[in-house]
Amino acid sequence: MQYQITGKQIDIGEALQTHVKTCVDEVVEKFPGRPTDAHVVFSKSGHEHVCETTIHLSTGMTVQAKGHDHEIYAAFEKSNEKVEKQLRRYKRRLKDHHRERPVELSDASSYILASSDGPDESEPETLQPMIIAEMETKIPSLSVGEAVMQMELAGAPLLVFHNEKQDGGVNVVYRRDDGNIGWIDPS
Repeated sequence: MQYQITGKQIDIGEALQTHVKTCVDEVVEKFPGRPTDAHVVFSKSGHEHVCETTIHLSTGMTVQAKGHDHEIYAAFEKSNEKVEKQLRRYKRRLKDHHRERPVELSDASSYILASSDGPDESEPETLQPMIIAEMETKIPSLSVGEAVMQMELAGAPLLVFHNEKQDGGVNVVYRRDDGNIGWIDPS
């Protein structure tokens, strides 16, 4: 597994990096899904240390957690406990987790458009939005249940995916305002 352990405007020592690698290895070896890489970012927010952990699994799942504490090691431990809890919770929900099916990813373009919500903005000359950034993104091929799990693991408000049950049609799952999950399945 590849590790990327960084600090935002704080120095990360060798002892902390070794501790992070050891603890993350202990957590992920208990659960299926073979992790491919882990990103751990330490930062400071006021008087607290913040640790953000992201682990990508070969099944296409992404686990994210954030921990806060006055001590940097304690912030990591809180983040690591949340990762373990998420992996344990979703391990039970995985259907046929012994299959070694990697998730197929397809390429897509992603754009960031300029906002026109300024109070002193005049009427735009054209109705075409201005593109600020263009990026490449991956769209996974998942079942609806796996898409819901992926969305919840990532803490995202929505997830776009190819529905593997319907010849790869593009679907969307999203969290509704009432707390339920919505599913858009164009026919």
